[in-house]
Amino acid sequence: MILEDIHSPRDLRSLPAEQLPQLCQELRQFLLQNVSQTGGHLASNLGAVELTVAIHRCFDTERDRLVFDVGHQCYVHKALTGRQELFSTLRQLDGLSGFPKPRESVHDAFIAGHASNSVSVALGMARARSLQHQDHQVLALIGDGALSGGLAYEGLNDAGASGEPLIVILNDNGMSINANVGAVSEHLERLRSRPAYYHFKKWYRSLFGKHPAQNPIYRFNHRVKTFFKRSIYPSSTLFEDMGFTYLGPVDGHDLPRLCNTLEWAKELQGPVLVHVRTVKGKGCAYAERNPGRYHGVGPFEPETGVVAPSGESFSSVFGRKLEDCAAQDPRVCAITAAMADGTGLGHFAGAYPDRFFDVGIAEGHGAAMAAGLARQGMLPVFAVYSSFLQRSYDMLIHDIALQGLHVVLGVDRAGLVGADGETHHGCFDALFLSEIPGFTVYCPASFAELRRMLSDALFRCTGPVAVRYPRGGEGDYRADAGENALTCLRQGGDAAILTYGILVNEALAAAETLAADGIEAAVYKLNRISPLDWEDLKPLSAVRRLVVTEDAMGAGCVGQRVTAILAEHGQELERLILRNLGKTFAPEGTVRQLWERFGLDRHGIAADVREVMAP
Repeated sequence: MILEDIHSPRDLRSLPAEQLPQLCQELRQFLLQNVSQTGGHLASNLGAVELTVAIHRCFDTERDRLVFDVGHQCYVHKALTGRQELFSTLRQLDGLSGFPKPRESVHDAFIAGHASNSVSVALGMARARSLQHQDHQVLALIGDGALSGGLAYEGLNDAGASGEPLIVILNDNGMSINANVGAVSEHLERLRSRPAYYHFKKWYRSLFGKHPAQNPIYRFNHRVKTFFKRSIYPSSTLFEDMGFTYLGPVDGHDLPRLCNTLEWAKELQGPVLVHVRTVKGKGCAYAERNPGRYHGVGPFEPETGVVAPSGESFSSVFGRKLEDCAAQDPRVCAITAAMADGTGLGHFAGAYPDRFFDVGIAEGHGAAMAAGLARQGMLPVFAVYSSFLQRSYDMLIHDIALQGLHVVLGVDRAGLVGADGETHHGCFDALFLSEIPGFTVYCPASFAELRRMLSDALFRCTGPVAVRYPRGGEGDYRADAGENALTCLRQGGDAAILTYGILVNEALAAAETLAADGIEAAVYKLNRISPLDWEDLKPLSAVRRLVVTEDAMGAGCVGQRVTAILAEHGQELERLILRNLGKTFAPEGTVRQLWERFGLDRHGIAADVREVMAP
């Protein structure tokens, strides 16, 4: 086995070229064996094997800075940088992260988990390198999907104009970028991929000094060249008009050509974009046939690709209920940001194609478009993961709330979400949505509540509304607590537990445990966390010992707002514990493991109640 002897990129660079195809085959087998056990992002990594090998053959990531975009495709990178033995802990508590993390390795230049920021980050690193008079390469590895995010173009525009030596590698595994057509374009592709072309171009630029773009003769020649190039090769101008030298397209599974192209890119000493075409799921038949299914996947059978059934989820219930609402009212429409299946909208898209809009990885645009739909009398529902909703914050305030528009947010993956870790936990939305004037924020704890709250959000509420719900399925609590903001689920005179969402199950279980020890704890559930006022919270007026439990950050949490309202109306608590995540980004791990770590599970809640009961 060649892979077993690869402990760092130095080992890779010392390999004879003829051994590289075998190494790539072993890497794919390594991915299948490990991801099938832990779950993770399979198809994107299978497609990036040769590209990652080529990067580490041509660059030294101990010195050179490799910035991933999103980071789904970093598994091969991790395997080649000394972390093979850690893959049994991939996405596990205190284990190997599924995304680049500088604290793990010097080879990880920057945390990645959200899309479209790599070029901006890489440009910052390149400019720092120049200011510090250092000598190393800076690379941004971005996928075609991330190009749907506007931030990517902000970065590309600035990077191209900067003149900074910077290499952007576009991993194109699906989107056609102005497809080249005809014999002339094919000829030019071949011509532009030859070393002589780039050596000539480099020499020609040198004739006009350090800043050729400032020379009028160079600018005139460039305009003439661009005119003719647009006439016969229109796709070449997208990145070159931004100031990049464009290389490609290159077959992302042709290792020799990949390595040659990356070496040429290093020589050019300016902004360079290398366009690489790859096949998502490459080398695994079932992943190639259905790359979306194996993008992010749980444990599966590596021979067949069969995944254990996951059962009903809040996302699927949300999608079906939204279909019912759309059948009731032709104004109802759905928006997703490249997450139709993940947010349960796959069937809606087929049932109502004219009222379904996938905006790509562009959450800010999705929110703003929802505002436009609402302004014209439609009932838009934007289904989006909580962590990605953060990217829309400006639009939520300026475009939606400021005008009181009736936009409904389906906030999926709210709270702790598990194995994807700190970049994907939805632990901020309960805070920031509640602080935006005019927002109504519902927190269903069961499928029944989700169905009713979504219907209420669409047909009974006015202004902006968010319905936030967790990843996965419901717990033992399957009732509907009703329409009031606050409901008492269990009576008890010794202390009270207050929570919302899926943690209601842990609170009820904690109360049962305490009752066995003779402690009667009441359990209160918030069905709505915004708006809240004294009238909503009057049922708490008799409470003297209170534990508030929530899987959200501590500053500005719901518990703080509740206790502030109580204090404003003379409600004095003898003892109070606010149990939340504090100011800590939660790591990878199962949701239950993380509940236990942060004291949010039934045992932690019971311990908190005992503490407030202590003399």
